[in-house]
Amino acid sequence: MKIYESSVKKPITTALIFVAIIVLGLFSLNKLAIDMLPEIEMNTAIVIVTYPGASAEDVENNVTKVMESALSTVSDLKKLTSTSKENTAIINVEFNWGTDLDGAVNDMRDKIEMIKSYLPDGCSNPMILKLSTDMMPISIISATAEESTAALYKILDDGVANPLNRINGVGSVSVSGAPQREIIINCNPTKLEAYNLTVEQIGSKVAAENVSTPGGNIDVGSQTYSLRMEGEMKDSKELNDVVVAQFGDKTVFLKDIATVNDTVQEKAQESFVNGKKGATIVVQKQTGANSVEVMKKIREQLPKIQKDLPKDIHLQEVMNTTDNIENSISSLVETVVLACLFVIIVVLFFLGEWRATIIIMVTIPVSLIASFIYLFITGNTINIISLSSISIALGMVVDDAIVVLENVSTHIERGSKPREAAIYGTNEVGVAVIATTLTLLAVFFPFTMMTGMAGIMFKQLGRMICIMMVVSTTAALTLTPMMCSLLLKRKKDKKENKVFEKFYSPIRRALDKLDVWYERLLTWAVRHKTTTITSAALLFIISIILAVTSLGTEFIPASDNGQISGSIELPAGANVDRAKEIAKRLQKRVDKDFPEVQTFNYTVGVPGDDDDNTFALMGTSGSNYISFRMKLVDLEDRKRDMFEIADELRKEIATYTEVNKFSVSAGGQNNMMSGSTIDVEIFGYDFKVTERIADSLKAKMEKMQGFKDVTIDREDYRPQFQIDFDREKLTLNGLNVATASTYVRNRINGMTASVFREDGEEYKIKVRNDKAHRQSVEDIENILIYNNQGKAVRVYEVAKVVEREAPPSIKRQDRERMIKVSATLYGATLDVASANIQAELDKMDIPTEIGTKIGGSIEDQQESFSDMGTLLVLILMLVYIVMAAQFESLRYPFIIMFSVPFAFVGFIFSLLLTGTTVNLMSLIGAIMLVGIVVKNGIVLVDYINLNRERGMGISQAVILGGKSRLRPVLMTSLTTILGMVPMSLGIGEGSELWQPMGIAIVGGLTVSTLVTLLIVPTVYCVFASREVKSYRKNHALRLNTRTIKA
Repeated sequence: MKIYESSVKKPITTALIFVAIIVLGLFSLNKLAIDMLPEIEMNTAIVIVTYPGASAEDVENNVTKVMESALSTVSDLKKLTSTSKENTAIINVEFNWGTDLDGAVNDMRDKIEMIKSYLPDGCSNPMILKLSTDMMPISIISATAEESTAALYKILDDGVANPLNRINGVGSVSVSGAPQREIIINCNPTKLEAYNLTVEQIGSKVAAENVSTPGGNIDVGSQTYSLRMEGEMKDSKELNDVVVAQFGDKTVFLKDIATVNDTVQEKAQESFVNGKKGATIVVQKQTGANSVEVMKKIREQLPKIQKDLPKDIHLQEVMNTTDNIENSISSLVETVVLACLFVIIVVLFFLGEWRATIIIMVTIPVSLIASFIYLFITGNTINIISLSSISIALGMVVDDAIVVLENVSTHIERGSKPREAAIYGTNEVGVAVIATTLTLLAVFFPFTMMTGMAGIMFKQLGRMICIMMVVSTTAALTLTPMMCSLLLKRKKDKKENKVFEKFYSPIRRALDKLDVWYERLLTWAVRHKTTTITSAALLFIISIILAVTSLGTEFIPASDNGQISGSIELPAGANVDRAKEIAKRLQKRVDKDFPEVQTFNYTVGVPGDDDDNTFALMGTSGSNYISFRMKLVDLEDRKRDMFEIADELRKEIATYTEVNKFSVSAGGQNNMMSGSTIDVEIFGYDFKVTERIADSLKAKMEKMQGFKDVTIDREDYRPQFQIDFDREKLTLNGLNVATASTYVRNRINGMTASVFREDGEEYKIKVRNDKAHRQSVEDIENILIYNNQGKAVRVYEVAKVVEREAPPSIKRQDRERMIKVSATLYGATLDVASANIQAELDKMDIPTEIGTKIGGSIEDQQESFSDMGTLLVLILMLVYIVMAAQFESLRYPFIIMFSVPFAFVGFIFSLLLTGTTVNLMSLIGAIMLVGIVVKNGIVLVDYINLNRERGMGISQAVILGGKSRLRPVLMTSLTTILGMVPMSLGIGEGSELWQPMGIAIVGGLTVSTLVTLLIVPTVYCVFASREVKSYRKNHALRLNTRTIKA
């Protein structure tokens, strides 16, 4: 018994199976987390090493190169980039896509462990971070303060970070921009010399006096007591009474030679929010946690936290990703609802039967809800990819049901009983329905095997659409015939609704006229095959010429997420106070002329050595550097989009004469959805040569149209005192460079002697020279250095202190120094911009030892477009194989494939008309078209073959088959087209990303459907006629042969 026959005969069993699917789907939906994107394990890991007090060149030579040597041997390595800057080395290790990142990180850890001993003293332990979507903060909260500024870090750490950390789903909470508490012992070097003491000795004495030691256990009578020698200080003032020396009869206390200051870090990063001084609290979620739920809990908790804080401290949300998630998902839900409405209208319009409409509409929830079961079982989330999959599939899941129902309805209209019509009608189109689904699977299944950036975005989309198509086909072959047998009635059994009949009669007449008009048109096309096929070929050639000459390319379309970030750099040597003045000036201007800005947060200064915010350490910083972030009001509440606002900000900052360079990034820095960027990478060791080339290229790019924020990533040189030791003099005095450097470092930067514990927190106790003795070159030259015998020499006796300039950061790629010229594209396409830059590079006189490469979005685009090309070839082959297997012919699939080029004609014209570029999203839409458009051809050719089997001639079979299949083809096409219309209109926040895909599918399917209805039957006639002629010729030869023999 066939499946559709069984479902018709067992309606209760069939219904209950699908009810169970719906119940399980709704249960799964209730349990699913909500996020922006699927959980993505990127192909990059980052290693961060801090080396306090070191310049960029010191970090490069002593830390970065050592780390690169080790990490360059890890397996599956694609690219190694690094940034060496003051105090910090950051090494980015990029692996080939598909590499097991956990295994790769373990490999990295082993390599690093082997070279740890080669790192200089004072380096932190290398910290390895795996990049993933969960690393990105879900919320950034600002805290402003007035009287409580000095103790702000402690207050926020205890009063905000700790309560937020207790929320289920919160991964980590870090505080930056508030100076941390520090206990500084400022020594007077003159007094130290008088008592024959050193900073190192003071540090040792403090460490020895501030210690608690366990002494084991002791039995006293029947009791066992633990023994502990308690020596840790309870108050920082106790440090004053530490005995540091015995000088003759005099006991020398610490207070005699130094002052103890319980204070905050002297140089630390400061944050300001809407002009008020404060700090930034960064919240990250746990892997797999529901971003929206976590954010709700944070927002519920914040008012309670605010009540317990001092009155002058105010918390304010600067950024959160969940608003964008909720708005994007809300827009997609609206799209799905609108698409459902359009599908209902199409079905009701063509069938004129509310019962038939109900049958079709039942297929939608069954198919869509089933996909939630997959998400739940695989541990995925509801995100913009999964919801977009539903939106894309919406118009397609009803196609099979429409084909089945339309054929069953035709049999009922001819007088068959509903039960018999359901079985016979489904049997007639069952093979075609399965074949069309297999062609769609042939299109979407390869998506699940994609790699790179496209794979990240579309693996889940491919899997979900495949599942929905399988469920919808199953429903079309079981649930649809079962419901047809129960709900549909013969004309004589129906009760006429006069009101509905009056309303629908004109539509029925119009559809009948459409059938007649199409029959005439198809008859003409079949009789004028050469004209029809030539016209279609010309249309295709014209579209290709237009595509090559008029269509631009980009990687991913920009999307308005209401975030703007940027940076301002003042001339080298400018101090933090000057940076603050510029930032305040910009703040006033923003308050006055940018009402769309809800919060304006900026940061100045350098993060402390022990700053616990990884993002602060990884970002660019300096006394002359301002980084800022703006959160805009909701899109519907502002007249300008974020790109216009960003452009106005650029114009404003450009008027500040003190500013050396700046950048403004709409959408936030490093956001792949904030538009295309282009980078020119210049490789070479010599700073002067590479900088000369970079400056020349920057000047040329600024004159080109379409570039904004043209910046060079190497910052201006900063003034630096360098100590050049005379090795011979050092050796004569029993010293070496390492010992001498340590002495200087400990007196200027300070040495960490011990930690002071209070209320479960640890604070560093640092020893160094007091501020009065570390303010000039003379202070450096007069530092005393002691050898192992206790003999002292001053720095000026064994070295020279010279003033030089050095880069604040040094970037390297694949173990070679690199400088990068970057720009944001604005009003120009990626291919044109890239070609213009390459033309300029070719004209420049670049030395042979210097290498150049164009990267940025163009690199990602080339990789993704290459993947798309391979995918398209694979899909075309699979679709052809599926159809060849169905028809048991190599000719019929070829006929159907004639509809594919005209899908690309529609794709090209729709992009030209809407001014859309060829990008990753529009290309995905074009590839989807392959499966969608051949569905119509399969249904058409299958029915023509059926007519020929019934004894009709070729022309008659083609014309009657075309006329018979006109309405199902139009219905299935219109449901898909109208299902994609809301997406193509780009309604709501975040819709810009998916709009090119919607435009591509709507345009491609519209043109393809219209052309398919003429071209496929015409080409069928040509091939079938030749087949018949060939058969007759061969048959005639056989007859002649027999006659001769006779």
